[in-house]
Amino acid sequence: MVNWFPFKRRRKPSAAPKLRARTDSDNLTRVDLGELTPDLPTFLGRAAYAQLVIFEGLSEAVSSAPSADAKHVLGRVAALSLEKHRALTAEIEKIGLEPGAVMQPFAPSMDAFRASTLGTDWFEALVTSHITAGFLDEFFVRLAGGLPADVTARVTAALQANAGAPEVAGLLREAIDENPKLASRLALWGRRLLGDTMLVARGSLVASTNSASDEARIEPVFTELVAAHTRRMDALGLTA
Repeated sequence: MVNWFPFKRRRKPSAAPKLRARTDSDNLTRVDLGELTPDLPTFLGRAAYAQLVIFEGLSEAVSSAPSADAKHVLGRVAALSLEKHRALTAEIEKIGLEPGAVMQPFAPSMDAFRASTLGTDWFEALVTSHITAGFLDEFFVRLAGGLPADVTARVTAALQANAGAPEVAGLLREAIDENPKLASRLALWGRRLLGDTMLVARGSLVASTNSASDEARIEPVFTELVAAHTRRMDALGLTA
């Protein structure tokens, strides 16, 4: 089992949380990481900046897109991502804080993540946007389970809103169909992206004093997130 917390923050000792039994009817939206959710400003600042990074990536993909149709599609998708960012910053304003100040602590690490996942061309940049947006949206939905109920509902609705994933996938499938040699390179790039994106997700968790319980909660969630990533790759005809 992977140890997600090589360095743990000190917290007041507490009883180990009990994990409920999982059933076959459980799905991605019912499995959360509520016991490991950071405080509300931290959650919102990190999630909002992540959406801004996704938006930046999509915006740059618009400028380098090979056709007017691709630019049109990606422009729409970028706008959808920006709406998610705005929904999260609205939550920051609801608690009386300034979005820029709340997001700033997470800018260096997320900017470094973006710099390391730019890709070498438009095709890799598009895979980056598709893979990281899908993984991080799903991750933050689970992490939102530890927020106040009303905030959880609004954040979940925002993150689960249409993000244009089918349109981006369509552009990628079209490119791969036209040039099948792209497939092996983009598959390799997707595997690299998964590792980097999982590190971003891991950095968003707050450890308790019980590492065994933390790992028992994390393991099935990350297994499902990786499975969802594999399905996204399979839909592109790429090996995860």
